[in-house]
Amino acid sequence: MPRLTTLAKLFAADHWIVLDDVQFTRRDYQHRARLAALDDVDRCRWLTIPTHRPSGRPTLVRDTVIVDPAAIRRRTASILRQQYGASAHWPVLDQALRPVWDAFDTGRTAAVATASTHALLDLLGWQGQILTSSTLPACTGRSERLADLAATTRARAYLCGTGGMTYLDPASFTKRGVDVVPFLSPTTGMWASGRRISALWAIASRGPDAVAARFRALAFAHDALEFAA
Repeated sequence: MPRLTTLAKLFAADHWIVLDDVQFTRRDYQHRARLAALDDVDRCRWLTIPTHRPSGRPTLVRDTVIVDPAAIRRRTASILRQQYGASAHWPVLDQALRPVWDAFDTGRTAAVATASTHALLDLLGWQGQILTSSTLPACTGRSERLADLAATTRARAYLCGTGGMTYLDPASFTKRGVDVVPFLSPTTGMWASGRRISALWAIASRGPDAVAARFRALAFAHDALEFAA
């Protein structure tokens, strides 16, 4: 259940490449999300998928498995209903999340993480394409790899969050004819906690149409920045 700023960045892109062949990070957002209460954005709880790493710390994202998928599926559905069932937008959100419950049947954490993000993008009307890094040719260096993946899609630009801007080497992208465009989101209103909490809160409190309109405006702004680069 991605954070609002992450979902907005994906919405602004034509391609989302899932990095499924990188090391799983237990303390990151790969298997958990921070859910804000519908009536109080500062009151949060963690939603976590208990995840086993068959190869220990080196386990890749695609190889992680869910501990007791059937039970975690029921618990996850129950928690989301508790958090957002009172929203006027819950029936639409509940319907959109149904593919996520099927993903639990795979027993794979990565499948659920991808399905939850895809479900929210679909709800907001995203028309892009999802690819997986393990099926694409790329170098092993951090910046070189991302540049290769972007070039594979014939991208003109790579949308980079504020965290990525601290370590990416733009030269790797320039050599492949790809511009690095910083993806910046507002910091007020529904965006104030956008880097911290799941996008579910904004969708449940504002509604899919309102969030989609904000996302389209932000995507348009970054399109303009890309062409100006």
